[in-house]
Amino acid sequence: MTTSTSEPFHVYDTTLRDGAQQEGMNLTVQDKLAIAPLLDELGVGYIEGGWPGAIPKDTEFFARAAKELEFRHAVLTAFGATRKPESRAWDDAQVRALLDSQAEVVTLVAKSDIRHVERALRTTGAENLEMITDTIRFLVGEGRRVVLDAEHFFDGYRFDPEYARKAVFAAFAAGAEVATLCDTNGGMLPDWVTAVVTELTESMSEAGVTGRLGIHAHNDSGCAVANSLAAVNAGCTHVQGTVNGYGERTGNADLLTVVANLELKGGLSLLSGNGLTEATRIAHAISEITNISPFARQPYVGASAFAHKGGLHASAIKVDPDLYQHIDPQRVGNDMRMLISDMAGRASIELKGREFGYDLSGQSDVLTRVTTRVKDAEARGYTYDAADASFALVLHEEVAGARPDYFSVESWRAIVERVGGRGVEATAEATVKLRAGGERIVSTGEGNGPVNALDHALRLALGRVYPEIEHFELIDFKVRILDAMQGTDAVTRVLIETSDGESTWSTVGVGPNLLEASWEALTDSAIFGLLHAGVEPR
Repeated sequence: MTTSTSEPFHVYDTTLRDGAQQEGMNLTVQDKLAIAPLLDELGVGYIEGGWPGAIPKDTEFFARAAKELEFRHAVLTAFGATRKPESRAWDDAQVRALLDSQAEVVTLVAKSDIRHVERALRTTGAENLEMITDTIRFLVGEGRRVVLDAEHFFDGYRFDPEYARKAVFAAFAAGAEVATLCDTNGGMLPDWVTAVVTELTESMSEAGVTGRLGIHAHNDSGCAVANSLAAVNAGCTHVQGTVNGYGERTGNADLLTVVANLELKGGLSLLSGNGLTEATRIAHAISEITNISPFARQPYVGASAFAHKGGLHASAIKVDPDLYQHIDPQRVGNDMRMLISDMAGRASIELKGREFGYDLSGQSDVLTRVTTRVKDAEARGYTYDAADASFALVLHEEVAGARPDYFSVESWRAIVERVGGRGVEATAEATVKLRAGGERIVSTGEGNGPVNALDHALRLALGRVYPEIEHFELIDFKVRILDAMQGTDAVTRVLIETSDGESTWSTVGVGPNLLEASWEALTDSAIFGLLHAGVEPR
């Protein structure tokens, strides 16, 4: 697929290159091959795949991408640097590696701050401009489209605007389609960006220079998204960023937030295909591949982006959701959620009930009981805003009069044994005795700790009557000590997240120790999972 050079706006993703520089992220070639189609599905125009020739994994990625990937919307872009000082572009091995990558578009990083030219490159300003010109002309002559990433442009412009302009002008004169202005250190503020882009645009007009300007912002000042929007407002029509704001230090501009703002607030049409309606799903899918947990409070696509906790909010939302939401969450593939806590009022409970299929309108007695129960429970340490499944069971009890009678527990115990001193692995064993399906079941499980052993023992016991539970998997486990002033006598709260492979749910347990709190959360998880799956008690 070839993206036209006459496009009114470019959306350029650099997750696979700049985003991959985030601390703790280590993308394999297979990871990149899995992420790239998701970016194409999102509808971006350009996917920067990495630096072939400099990084062996990226060289392999481009070789495999040419054979294995076929994009509907995007163009794969190779990233590299201008030729080295005092050399020729056609003799530079890394420049030739950009050609060998078979990428249709090449993005060249070049110095635009004279201080970096003289101190980092250890060459002259004139030679750096020749490096830009020579490399771009060579690549254009070989049939490549070229984007210049003007590194440290904003810092350089504020120090020496004349030289920074020369770098951009040289790129356009040599045939570059885009000159991307980089806030490499991430320290700019929106009004500074506006001023610089406006001045540069005016200078280009006065000099008769034509070309597309872009923005590449880092988030060190917390302004990457705002700076990107400021640059676009000042005339840039090419925006770079990363999904979920990945990147080194504090990250890059979150491309999803930038595009959502430009499309939903600015009225631009930027993404191809279904675009933003797939944003939440794709953001979370990429999080799974990178193995970096999604940021719940991420704008637009975060789990908490449209989550409401306050009773006043719920009362208004019950009348009109738009009263407390800046957009319809479905426009970005997200959904509104009501959080249940001690701040909840009757409206919150009613709206939350709808999520679980209960129509509580007109049932004032049920609403009163549930509201009172939630407030009392949270006073004892429970939290339902992060444990929807436990709240659903509370709601079921108040509506149906009791919990589903899947099983009854007779007793349980857990033992940890360590033979020897430090460095010797401990073993954990748990025994669960319960009644289910008309029989008494005794089951013993082992694990890498007492909670893990309890989880295994409970699954083994219930699996004899409810084989559906074999699909349940504990995927997250959080512990918090409440009232820490009490030391070892403090109350413990445990949050457990479970998945059946298609959906996830969270439960909470509170007790005088870790095991009792964990047991409550584990049993709640099993009960909700069976209820959610439509299993009848046996």
